[in-house]
Amino acid sequence: MFGRRMAHHLRLQAPALAAILGLVLACSSETIQAQPQMPPSSKTPRFSFKVVKAYPHDPTAFTQGLVFADGIFYESTGLNGQSTLRKVTPETGAVIQQVAVEPQYFAEGLALVGDELVQLTWQHQLGFVYDKATLKLLRTFDYPTEGWGMAFDGKTLVMSDGSSRLFFLDPKTRRPLRSLQARDGARPIEHLNELEFVKGELWANVWQTDQIVKIDPATGRVTGWIDLSGLLRREARGPEGDVLNGIAWDKAQDRIFVTGKKWPWLFQIELVPVSSVNGRAVRPGPW
Repeated sequence: MFGRRMAHHLRLQAPALAAILGLVLACSSETIQAQPQMPPSSKTPRFSFKVVKAYPHDPTAFTQGLVFADGIFYESTGLNGQSTLRKVTPETGAVIQQVAVEPQYFAEGLALVGDELVQLTWQHQLGFVYDKATLKLLRTFDYPTEGWGMAFDGKTLVMSDGSSRLFFLDPKTRRPLRSLQARDGARPIEHLNELEFVKGELWANVWQTDQIVKIDPATGRVTGWIDLSGLLRREARGPEGDVLNGIAWDKAQDRIFVTGKKWPWLFQIELVPVSSVNGRAVRPGPW
């Protein structure tokens, strides 16, 4: 597990612009069929997607955490010696403010708690708290696991560590309150990564897949699978292909944004329920 994750994190790639532009045009005009990686007998609701808009995204940004607030994106990027915390303009993808994380740290998930940004690191069991306006580092905190994703629902912080477990923390002290396991029926869902609360549900990227799971934060029950296969085609991700990672919800306008590690585009999407006829996924609408 460690070796695969490190090898994945150290990849460098430069997608071809022509292929990317073709991708955006294709994605903007259709809904992609969903084929979630889950047991065939599962009755958990499935969703496909429709691209509403594509925004430029820094193709060197190894996206680990994504938050939308105040009309801008707050983004945590990873890799040792390259990790940052940044503010990004949605329409252009321009970085308007940025601070570097000390090179020994591999930055991970990000959450906005009031006027503070909380950022995790991968294996150092150390988190950073920044002033939202200035990005000035205010203090640090410890936690006992690896740090992968983080989200805040207005009351409680929740973090993932790459397993099927979710850890709920006090937003002021960052001390653990409880933990639970994400399950689809009896099946634990491993490799939970970037997290985002959306209308009371917890959404989680499943690392090394194009899947997002919707989770009931009270029970850990998976309430839906979102398949984003085809959102950015494999050939547009470079020879090895960096994965989907990054979810942000604009609560004021009810908009969902997703991106990936070193993706040159960030997408606003809408979910489309997928029905099943003879076990085959079908588009439930005119698209």
